[in-house]
Amino acid sequence: MSPAPFRSRRAPYFADVPDEKWNDWRWQLSKRLNTVEDFEHVLTLTEDERKALSTQGLFRVDVTPYFVSLIDPDDPHDPIRKQIIPTDCEVLPFTGMMEDSLAEDRHSPVPGLVHRYPDRVLMLVTTQCASYCRYCTRSRIVGDPSATFSRSEFEAQIEYLRRTPQVRDVLLSGGDPLTLAPKLLEELIARLREIEHIEIIRLGTRVPVFMPQRVTDELCDMLQKYHPVWMNIHVNHPNEITAELAQAADKLTRAGIPLGNQSVLLAGVNDCVHIQRKLVQDLVRIRVRPYYLYQCDLVEGAGHFRTPVAKGIEIIEGLRGHTSGYAVPTYVVDAPGGGGKIPVMPNYQISASDHKIVLRNYEGYISTYEEPLTYEPHDPKTCPYCRTRRMEPGQEGVSGLLDGVDMFIKPEGFDQLHNRGGGAHRLRDNADKWKPLGIGSGNED
Repeated sequence: MSPAPFRSRRAPYFADVPDEKWNDWRWQLSKRLNTVEDFEHVLTLTEDERKALSTQGLFRVDVTPYFVSLIDPDDPHDPIRKQIIPTDCEVLPFTGMMEDSLAEDRHSPVPGLVHRYPDRVLMLVTTQCASYCRYCTRSRIVGDPSATFSRSEFEAQIEYLRRTPQVRDVLLSGGDPLTLAPKLLEELIARLREIEHIEIIRLGTRVPVFMPQRVTDELCDMLQKYHPVWMNIHVNHPNEITAELAQAADKLTRAGIPLGNQSVLLAGVNDCVHIQRKLVQDLVRIRVRPYYLYQCDLVEGAGHFRTPVAKGIEIIEGLRGHTSGYAVPTYVVDAPGGGGKIPVMPNYQISASDHKIVLRNYEGYISTYEEPLTYEPHDPKTCPYCRTRRMEPGQEGVSGLLDGVDMFIKPEGFDQLHNRGGGAHRLRDNADKWKPLGIGSGNED
């Protein structure tokens, strides 16, 4: 790997810590900062921060010495500082605020397992993190030092996966899976790899950013035994990309682990196209592919981080065409109520006719693309993939309208609501002909 232009930083307070301790991830965990007195060793706290750190009932505070060293101690608006040190803004309610904004609990067939999408699941394996983001989506369950997932809950998760053959992709998250004891982490991954229909194992982690010392040769050697293993990290600002993170990313990629990045659009942190361009370009330099840019969730305590969705669209407009395509993340709103990730982007198709579409590029250049005059549609009856496809009821969604005989999706209770003045017998008579798909299929009567 060519030398990266990224620096190491260590707060003066930690200058006398021997390198062997500083570079030990267990030392980093054991020396996390969480009180007014701790932070005053490295920062000059504002009154808002001091008040929040002394307030009972706020989301847990813990920051590794490494990560707190990345803060400019003289800048009260430092973008890393805003992400990890609470202020009294966290107690302010806002319109649309929810405890479980993504309805994960509603999509959980067994404790700790979220099965929202057809072929993949989210497996929550711990409630602990190396440090705690102030906008955490799972603050309702994450951070309680007395809470953890039990052995019986792990067994229930594994058993559900064994008997659910449509699941081919498992994402380990939490909390952060890289805070687990190494033996337990390997046991979980090994047991997943024993399940024949699970093709991909992914880890969602911010540990390489909060504590890159955790990315040891031993960790990389363990992970590469269970390929294919993928990993998404979580970097929100260019200041988080250091020589240590670059080295950790290099170790992981050399172990054959593809790296992606998921960032969250945060007011006062990265809601600027120039910051975002610097971020994605620096990520690519350390071989991390920008994957998602999330709109901030409607979670309690995060109201002051929220931006209009239009800000995210503006940022994507300023990235597409202005940097490499593989450096442009997908901007998504994780739909409140459990709708999953919905991509949102600028409009590049201006208009269309039956033979031509009109497109514009990032510069405003407008062009047309001629549609084919003849096109032989794909025939699902002769396609071996279509003939063998297997879907559970309700999984067709909008795709089922485009690639099937169904003509509509009806919400649950739709027929009862629209049966004003009778006519229920006609609807029942036509039920076989107009079979609904999606939510409410078969439940209208």
